[in-house]
Amino acid sequence: MLFYYTFVSGMRWILIMIWLYTFPAGLMGQNTIALPETINYPKHTYKAGTQNWGICQDKNGLMYFANNEGVLCFDGTSWKNYPLPNKTIVRSVAVGADDRIYAGGQDEMGYFTPDNRGILRYHSLNSLVAENNRSFSDVWDIVPVDKSLFFRTTAQIFQLADEKIIAYPASNWLFLGAAGGKVLAQEADKGILRFENNTWVPLIPIDRLPEDFVITAVLETGKDSICFTSLRHGIYLHTKEQFTPIRTADLNRIADYNIYDAVQVGDHFALATNRKGCFIVDRQGGFVQQFSRHDGLQNNNILSIFTDRAGNLWLGLDNGIDFIAQNSPVKTLLPDRESDGAGYSSIIHNHHLYLATTDGVYFAPVAGYQDFGFARSHFTPVASLREQVWNLSRINDRLLAGHHDGFVEIRNGQPGIVDKTTGFWTFQPLTAVLPSPKMVAGCYTGIRIYDCEGEQLTESARVNFESARFVTVFNNQVWISHPYKGIYKIETRGEHPWVAENMNTIAGLPRTGNYIFTVKNRLVVTTETGIYEYDPVEKVFALSTLLHPLLGHLAIRYLHEDKAGNVWFVFDKSLGVIDFSEETPRIVYIPELHQKMVSGFEQVYVADMENVLVGAEKGFFHINYAKYRNQSQEMKVFLRQVHVMGQTDSLLFGGYFADVNAPQLQQRQPSVSYEWNSIRFEFAAPQYEQQSNIEYSFLLKGYDNDWSDWSRKTVKEYNNMPPGTYSFLVKARNNLGKESTALRYSFVIQPPWYKTWWAYVFYGCLLGYGLYRMYRWQKGKFRRQQLRYEEKQRQLRNQHQLELEKSEKEIIQLRNEKLEAEIQHKNKEMASATMHLVKKGELIGRIKEELQKMAKNIEEEKSLEALKKMIRALGEEDKMDKDWEHFTIHFDKAHNDFFVALKEKHKNLTPNELKLCAYLRMNLTTKEMAQMMGISVRGVEISRYRLRKKLQIPTEVSLFTYLLDFHGSAVAGNGISNTTPPLS
Repeated sequence: MLFYYTFVSGMRWILIMIWLYTFPAGLMGQNTIALPETINYPKHTYKAGTQNWGICQDKNGLMYFANNEGVLCFDGTSWKNYPLPNKTIVRSVAVGADDRIYAGGQDEMGYFTPDNRGILRYHSLNSLVAENNRSFSDVWDIVPVDKSLFFRTTAQIFQLADEKIIAYPASNWLFLGAAGGKVLAQEADKGILRFENNTWVPLIPIDRLPEDFVITAVLETGKDSICFTSLRHGIYLHTKEQFTPIRTADLNRIADYNIYDAVQVGDHFALATNRKGCFIVDRQGGFVQQFSRHDGLQNNNILSIFTDRAGNLWLGLDNGIDFIAQNSPVKTLLPDRESDGAGYSSIIHNHHLYLATTDGVYFAPVAGYQDFGFARSHFTPVASLREQVWNLSRINDRLLAGHHDGFVEIRNGQPGIVDKTTGFWTFQPLTAVLPSPKMVAGCYTGIRIYDCEGEQLTESARVNFESARFVTVFNNQVWISHPYKGIYKIETRGEHPWVAENMNTIAGLPRTGNYIFTVKNRLVVTTETGIYEYDPVEKVFALSTLLHPLLGHLAIRYLHEDKAGNVWFVFDKSLGVIDFSEETPRIVYIPELHQKMVSGFEQVYVADMENVLVGAEKGFFHINYAKYRNQSQEMKVFLRQVHVMGQTDSLLFGGYFADVNAPQLQQRQPSVSYEWNSIRFEFAAPQYEQQSNIEYSFLLKGYDNDWSDWSRKTVKEYNNMPPGTYSFLVKARNNLGKESTALRYSFVIQPPWYKTWWAYVFYGCLLGYGLYRMYRWQKGKFRRQQLRYEEKQRQLRNQHQLELEKSEKEIIQLRNEKLEAEIQHKNKEMASATMHLVKKGELIGRIKEELQKMAKNIEEEKSLEALKKMIRALGEEDKMDKDWEHFTIHFDKAHNDFFVALKEKHKNLTPNELKLCAYLRMNLTTKEMAQMMGISVRGVEISRYRLRKKLQIPTEVSLFTYLLDFHGSAVAGNGISNTTPPLS
């Protein structure tokens, strides 16, 4: 068997040497085994034209691209396009010393600079060009040197200095560049020229240049040396007196692919071609790496190339933009580029790197490389092992490969079958002291023990129970975990070797989701609730005092301790490492590998700190961990846009606080009207190779109470914010815990018009006016109430007065009625008394007459004397007239000066007529009046008729009514005396 391995190995190396000797040019195709990550940005991502003709970067790290449809700006998160006014193709772009972004197109050159809102605005320089030179076609190159800028067109080179443009015409300007602070150009008829003292002087005459020699780039290699790359003639080195080509087989091949552009990448040159992508060569012209469509580029036609400040490559393609994380410590390793097989296991054996994949095992020599990701070799498949291989292990310097149908031992790249009875998962030495006399192998049906001391591996024991994919050895005991069936311990017990014991009954250990490993000489089990550690004295599992404080309750399903004592772990499809290199352990996550490992079959192999291999869904990842954990690039975060939102969106801030290269320090505080009270912030950290590692936290002072949780979110919106003054703060950090300083952006949301100071003044005035009006209204109300009250009181008084008057009237009426009744009664009494007096007078008169008659007839003196005495007594009837006078006075008093008024108005009335009036007012009958007056009834009627005529009473008015309604008060009011003249 040993002879077979030796013979096959020897023949293999002989064939390789013959192939190398026969095809020396084929060495150029031998790329490094690991390549940095390539990120593709197709046109639908940046939303502009296909071709990209130039690339530059400002001091803040933002990238700019000369695109068919404008100047593209990229911050690592978002793209923005700034077209030229005439919408022509932008052929060139550069950042000037004056912090402006210069761009050149067809018949157009100018610069972009931020306006007062931080939005890039274009300013044309065409007005500075002489009118006869303004039709200059495309501007192919822009070169800033000191305080000047040079623009190359085919027929003119324009120099911009002190806001003036000077034109330098030529038959055909082929190239414009700068090296060592000098501006260099190629003119078709004069060769290579240098700009000195405002003129072009020859550097290399045309006769010293090869035919059809066209410069595409200038690379400064030393104080007195310059490398020129040419389109078809490779690279030439220029020193003080010499101009010589750098000739190598690799460069000759590369020259055939047309070198369009070139830049320096560390100590190497990156050459962009239009047929085979990008080549990295050393300064002697030796091939280092190639990036082509086969290696992840979108296409092989590269129009422009640029090295950013972090040492990474940007490629402007004929269709798209590509980013190569050349300086990244994480690279991709594909053993077979024609197959994207998953990677399961890796190991270094005899200075060769072996990789186990779904397509078999591959190996490649890596001797002589400290970082073997840069090893320029190729992978060779292990013959007859072209199937899925689960594991590669080295036991006592034996390289073993477990696969689906058994396991083999690989010697000199050739497999030797050891066991084909079942599939094998893993291999472990049975003792901690190496070389180990025995080996335990986990297979599909349990475990098997092999003796390792002889030339061949010999099976010595077999324990069949469950599939044993997770196997570890602790204190000469074999421990096995099955994720769904628990933990098993296998050990020898007297005469019963290798007895399996189910450990599921041990207190404190979950029944499912268990994975077992040996870390720091401890037996640990990872579960869904945390990491447990086995206590061999108490024979129980408890939460690990080492790992649980660091990892908490993370559901870890893979652990691996490297030679340096660091512990690598996998949880939730993410890879991390507990770094014990410092006094305090710290956890470092590798987010570049998130969700890219083979789920459930994760494997980490640590050869040393510069060579860590991790199985992936496509091949493997190579990590230079020493470089990874020492990355010192400063973290910066930038506010890229601020949008205010109402019914539509409006750009409030365009990404620049001052000049393009100026730090982001806010200089003015914008004020936003209330109708735009929803706001969106966009931010980014332009560390392009770390985009998957960067997280952000933000705080809006005046609105948020605390910083947000760290997340990869690069947009934050706030909706329907109240008026006030706010400050938005954002910071970034990478997976190594490095944080940027917080960026601040302050702004004011104005109150709505109804909450402004003048509105409050108006409200105050309105309130004052309202209070005044209320006061007036209240006062008026009180006045109205008072008036109503007064009116009511007046009405009550009037009512009371009316009632009093009514009562008085009623009293008066009753009194009048009483008086009238009394008057009537008195009238009747007076009438009766008058009648009595009249009768008496008549009787006395008749008696007197009779006595007088008797006296005539009586002669007796004594009797006559008695008669005369009687006649004298009866003669006292004059007193009757006095009684009538008293009657008249009393009558006037009873009837309101009736006689006085009647006499005043009717002065021609006779006493008898006055008596008649009195009798009429007393409502005496005609008969009674006749008796009172001593006349006949007829005489009374005649007297009444005459009285009516004197009084001029209308026929329709009754004489009684007239006399009854006749009052003397009116007359008395006019000063008429109340004295009633005596009646005669």
